[in-house]
Amino acid sequence: MKMDPAVAEVRGAVRASLADLPTGALVVAAVSGGADSMALAAALAAEAPRCGLRAGAVTVDHGLQEGSAERAASVASGCKELGLDPVEIETVLVDAVGGPEAAARTARYAALGAAADRLGAAAIAVGHTLDDQAETVLLGLARGSGARSLAGMPARRGRIVRPLLDVRRATTVAACAALGIATWDDPHNADAAFTRARLRGGAMPALEAALGPGVPEALARSGALLRADADALDAWAAEVSDPDDIAALRELPTAVRTRVLRRAAIDAGVPAGALSASHVADIDALVVNWHGQGAVSLPGGLEAHRAYDRLTIR
Repeated sequence: MKMDPAVAEVRGAVRASLADLPTGALVVAAVSGGADSMALAAALAAEAPRCGLRAGAVTVDHGLQEGSAERAASVASGCKELGLDPVEIETVLVDAVGGPEAAARTARYAALGAAADRLGAAAIAVGHTLDDQAETVLLGLARGSGARSLAGMPARRGRIVRPLLDVRRATTVAACAALGIATWDDPHNADAAFTRARLRGGAMPALEAALGPGVPEALARSGALLRADADALDAWAAEVSDPDDIAALRELPTAVRTRVLRRAAIDAGVPAGALSASHVADIDALVVNWHGQGAVSLPGGLEAHRAYDRLTIR
């Protein structure tokens, strides 16, 4: 019997993502119960054994909605029915730091990491799709961020693997329908209180209406190109041996020099999450536009100073 095209596409993407894992390794899928993660879980259950790997799942109960514990139990049961083993539920406490979306994401990834450590998993597969990638790139553009932010999500970072970044969300929905897998739509995904929900329900359809079809693919493609550029610039910056030498810094292209300065500030103790582009621009002015100005105040109680031909951060 011919395999459904949507099922085949998801399985192919998952199979490709498993290629470099050692035989016998455990891969756990992060499963929320939505179509993206359930399609991922089903594909992982089918493909991992063929690659000589073990496949499990972790579902995170954020405790943000009534009945979340029952929902997590139902998701875990569905994963077991797919043949995944082990299957675990992680319960987290979400604080308000950084806003509800960021706080939930931070708690979720911490829980996934803890579960992977406990289970000895070599990889954690998450169900982000091409649509998620396009939304991430667009959010970065709206925030006026640099190339690294506009590059979107990497296909792999540490143990986190994103097999479905080239797969449309509609394909995961179709795959679940073809397999008869029940899915759950999180109400938060359509709640206009959340930035990504507004983007998904309003801005992205408006862009496609104005510009024509293919906007998500174009955004994701732009993100991939920017990621390659950012990786190359980061590698160049990492080769700079003396980030304090004003003369050497002035010879670097701006895109490389600002990366060197950002890394130097973080290495000196400035919290990475609090170091903004404007902070880096102020440090850069000490290098390329110095006219005797004083120290630049930085997060964490540090300062950047210029003294003749040397830059110091202390």
